[in-house]
Amino acid sequence: MSGQSIHLLERALVQGLGIFESAVRYLHPPRIEDLQAMLKPHVLSLEQALEQAENTPGLPPEFLQGMHLVFEALCLFMDIDARVRAFASILTSLRKGGQAMETLYPLRHAYPALGDVFLEKDARSRKAYLDPAVPPAARVGLIHAVPEDEPYARGGSSLYVPESYDGAEPLPLVVALHGGYGHGRDFLWMWLKEAKSRRFLLLAPSSRLQTWNIVQPGYDYDTIISAVERIRNGWGIDPGRVLLTGLSDGATYALACALRARSPFAAVAPIAGVLPPMGLTGAHGKRIYWVHGRHDWMFPVRQALQDCERLRNAGAEVALRVIEDLSHTYPREQNAAILEWFDPSLATGPLPA
Repeated sequence: MSGQSIHLLERALVQGLGIFESAVRYLHPPRIEDLQAMLKPHVLSLEQALEQAENTPGLPPEFLQGMHLVFEALCLFMDIDARVRAFASILTSLRKGGQAMETLYPLRHAYPALGDVFLEKDARSRKAYLDPAVPPAARVGLIHAVPEDEPYARGGSSLYVPESYDGAEPLPLVVALHGGYGHGRDFLWMWLKEAKSRRFLLLAPSSRLQTWNIVQPGYDYDTIISAVERIRNGWGIDPGRVLLTGLSDGATYALACALRARSPFAAVAPIAGVLPPMGLTGAHGKRIYWVHGRHDWMFPVRQALQDCERLRNAGAEVALRVIEDLSHTYPREQNAAILEWFDPSLATGPLPA
């Protein structure tokens, strides 16, 4: 098959990944039929490309597997027809989306358009510096630590170390907590392109149970802190630039961790969460960037307004951003604002060629 035909398949795959990211961002149960109508032509187009790819000799098996996973993830959005099944379908779709990204990541140097998926748009001109080829033994890239020989065992963590990291200087660390019933191995991809583009370490732990133990905050806290310490000892991080963030249950648990006495986190950015059931004596002086959707159906925005006021009254420095078109889902486009609020040096800018 010609190089042009392979390029068209690569473009179809990249478009599929982009459509999946949009589906996750704009998911809102009352408008699921509108979302499905928007997705339908893209799903049909990807299905045609997948059939062509299956009959194309020489494509790496990871390419085909990744395309299959993206197609299956989108089909799960198309199958949502009842609230009782919707949650399970969404969780399975997110899992397949994460698996697709992990499967395709090693192919990014062979397929330039695919490589662009893993960088922010403004950073793509510096791809050679930000994403160099590294030897297999290098302690950079994706590093998974699981307590069992099972990729999705609970209680482990996934770490991303930028390929451009040479150990010469300590980097900031972002610790990102998944939502209820999620997994760090999947949630890592919500932040990886920013970590690669802006050069910070990224840790995505997994809760020991199906979600974070809000009732007993210490249950998961020690596991998270141990993972942070391993990174500090193994790679070096700037202890004054450690950001904790999370989605939904992960947002609430991030607040529970950050408001503890002697917390190692310089700031916290909860997304679509609520305050945990704990005292606020530890809130004084904390920096908090709270992101919430105007149409959040799980935690209404009025609750976020009340919680932020309670935090301010307790002495916290709180920035609240209410996103007008956001439901109870992840606003990927807010990552840049969170990072630049946390540390202005994390704004994208000129880097060595």
